[in-house]
Amino acid sequence: MVEIIEVKTKKDIKDFIELPLKMYKDCPYFVPMLYGDEKKLLKSGGKADVADSVFFLAKREGRVVGRIQGILHKQYNELKNEKRVRFTRFDSIDDTEVSRALFSAVEEWAKERGMTQICGPLGYSDLDREGLLIEGFNEDNTYEEQYNYEYYARLVEDSGYSKEVDWLEFELKAPKKKNEMLERVAKRVLELNKLHIASTNMSKKRFIKKYADSFFDCLDEAYSRLYATMPITPQQRQEILDQFMIVINIKYLVFICDESERVVAFGICFPSFGNAIKKSGGRLTIPTLIRLLRAIKKPKAIDLGLVAVRPEYQNAGVNAVIVNGLVDMLINDVEKCETNLNLETNTQVMAQWKYVSARQHKRRRAYIKNIETENENAN
Repeated sequence: MVEIIEVKTKKDIKDFIELPLKMYKDCPYFVPMLYGDEKKLLKSGGKADVADSVFFLAKREGRVVGRIQGILHKQYNELKNEKRVRFTRFDSIDDTEVSRALFSAVEEWAKERGMTQICGPLGYSDLDREGLLIEGFNEDNTYEEQYNYEYYARLVEDSGYSKEVDWLEFELKAPKKKNEMLERVAKRVLELNKLHIASTNMSKKRFIKKYADSFFDCLDEAYSRLYATMPITPQQRQEILDQFMIVINIKYLVFICDESERVVAFGICFPSFGNAIKKSGGRLTIPTLIRLLRAIKKPKAIDLGLVAVRPEYQNAGVNAVIVNGLVDMLINDVEKCETNLNLETNTQVMAQWKYVSARQHKRRRAYIKNIETENENAN
């Protein structure tokens, strides 16, 4: 028999965080979340200025066998006029009794709040881990992604969920030679639009302070119409900066600015540091910190976190500047780049990878279930 409990106590929090660490202990592709960040989230009850959360554990004979988080994103629902709850942090042994019990708990929580749909895996914002891995189970994951075993899709679909959208991921390597035409186009785009690439000849702290607000404004404008995205609140902005400050290397940031130093487009790459934290289970021990700092300073690979262009510049060829900067990184600094998630309908972004050696190697999926229809059918 499966027992579902809501996470309340210190032990519950510990069990929730450590379940995936135990399940994926011997999996070479799994990259854990930072333990301290997860603990902080659960101790706060998942409270955010725009969302409410709930965390559930599944137990059988006293042993933890599954977990799930539900997020009621109030801001998203208000702006999109929807009644959705998101699920995330879903982990389960290969047992439909466990997965059904977990999803039923989130669905009941959603119904009590008048919601009619469940979707996910999705987090609080587009910068959280999202999507269920459905292709590429033998590929290395990045820190920004969540790995899962192949049977997860079967468990999710068994509970009545169906595809809403997919993301594709690519491994990028340097082209055989630099594309001179791309370089010329990038230079001309900057000249015609009176733009420039932000100088990184300053400290990281000063760079972030100078461009952070404009960066987030650019992100909000560029992503406003994409799937499941929302404006990032001031609280979330600060939390994101706090979380990623240590792993940013401004050498791998391409910020394109106008004459007033407003960020109009950007490409952000993070040094790939997943391998540095695997052994520690996400805990920042001294050996882990040493490996992490080494990976940040001189990475062998980079992860493409975000690419964005303000709407007024989206037909001005600014993407050529970002791609040209990425090509330079691949030729001069690193062995490869992982794109992370590209929405399957975003053909403009994926068309950019023609300038490099690209391999589509992973696919992730967001699911949806209409719980209102389920209730009507039951009646």
